[in-house]
Amino acid sequence: MSSKNATVLLIGASRGLGHAIAAEYVDRGSRVVATVRGTGRTALHELRDTVGGRLEIEHVDINAPEQVQALRDRLGARTFDLLFVNAGVTNRPEETTADVTTEEFTRLMVTNALSPMRVIETLGGLVGPDGTIAIMSSGQGSIANNERGGFEIYRASKSALNQLMRSYAARHRDDGRTLLLMAPGWVRTELGGPDARLTIGESIPGLVTTIDAQRGRPGLRYLDYLGRTVAW
Repeated sequence: MSSKNATVLLIGASRGLGHAIAAEYVDRGSRVVATVRGTGRTALHELRDTVGGRLEIEHVDINAPEQVQALRDRLGARTFDLLFVNAGVTNRPEETTADVTTEEFTRLMVTNALSPMRVIETLGGLVGPDGTIAIMSSGQGSIANNERGGFEIYRASKSALNQLMRSYAARHRDDGRTLLLMAPGWVRTELGGPDARLTIGESIPGLVTTIDAQRGRPGLRYLDYLGRTVAW
């Protein structure tokens, strides 16, 4: 299976879902520029060593705007079919607004909502006029589907991300590019935990297929890994 997105800029790919997305796109024949945050060797470096030059690694901490701008400067006049921003942290699921610290609340809001949108604002111009800008959201960002509670602060950060992306779409309503908020499902990763329902292999191929299927469809959609619309 080959991808409609021949060139991919993937932010946040050192491990977990991001690494799996990089591997999936490389496997589908795409050329991928993927980022890691630190300077140490990661699973992404191991992948790069096996794929014959189709994967490049860049370094950026999305919470440092100057690093995001520096990445933009390094990429210069390159263009991509897809910009995918994969970033997220979580906290203790039992924490509520009654007991979460201001520092922890701020950490989740900055990393999960503000910084990903700043990346799109800075790097979005690298995406071609018929390309796709996608960002990793979560089904837990859905307000309509929150009937059980739990993960209050994480949910709030992803809902904030969704709202900010809606605002971005409104400001760019004449833009012909595809905009996506993607919900990968509850996946067994370091962030998702050992009790999650899905494996990476059950989530990521479907997520990539969904992203590719949306190419050429302008406007914003909030979709899960099977291509189903998620309620706002």
